Amino acid sequence: MPAPTALQRRPEEATDGAEKVPLPMEVDDELLIDPTNSTPADTKSSQAAPVTSENDVDMHIDEEGRPLFAPAKNTVCVPASDPFFARPNPNPWQDGPLKVETRKVPIPPHRMSPLKASWSKIYPPIVEHLKLQVRMNVKNRAVELRSSKHTTDPGAIQKGEDFVKAFSLGFDVDDAIALLRLDDLYIETFEIKDVKTLTGEHLGRAIGRIAGKDGKMKFAIENVSRTRVVLADQKIHILGGFRNIHIAREAIVSLILGSPPVSLISGSCI
Repeated sequence: MPAPTALQRRPEEATDGAEKVPLPMEVDDELLIDPTNSTPADTKSSQAAPVTSENDVDMHIDEEGRPLFAPAKNTVCVPASDPFFARPNPNPWQDGPLKVETRKVPIPPHRMSPLKASWSKIYPPIVEHLKLQVRMNVKNRAVELRSSKHTTDPGAIQKGEDFVKAFSLGFDVDDAIALLRLDDLYIETFEIKDVKTLTGEHLGRAIGRIAGKDGKMKFAIENVSRTRVVLADQKIHILGGFRNIHIAREAIVSLILGSPPVSLISGSCI
């Protein structure tokens, strides 16, 4: 509503002024832009993005309110035949271990002298076959193993530890070397008291039945079951395959329970 003190105009002058105001053009929403009719210069000018620096994080908008992005950097497409970008090596240990591993195997006091006497037979398979570094630590009474850049087998450090541990339990070097060459060999350890609680003379007689006269019973069990057995006081160690260990263990358990060796040899166990 005009103020009371405003100048009054005639109705004819008001209509003439209104006709002089240009009306906005109607925009058809269904109007399609033909890319063939637009010139490359117009396309580049409409889509060109301002040059921005790496630290510029502001978003730029064109006249129609659409965001403008900087052109993507050119990427070099390397062919698959390029030897530098070849496929990854399926055996990453071929050029050396990914990480240097170290193992320490403790040696019992009563096995230190045999270890020193047989050291010339122990370290060559570990160094030449497994490509490991090994040393005998006399002060700490242990054998230390370490992988090197020449190690190609990821399970070499574990095989070397099993080999030294088998010797520390009482097995001969020739028998323990089989752990390095075969993958299906294991060592099982159990005590006599795990089978039956025996003390005093009963325990001595059980150990005597397992060993036999001059060790003949132990040798018979080893030859039939194709295993190696070590009697270390009340502990019994068996080296061999899974089924062979089962046969030897059943025979030893029968001897511990009181079966006479003669009946065991004539029976089905041996």
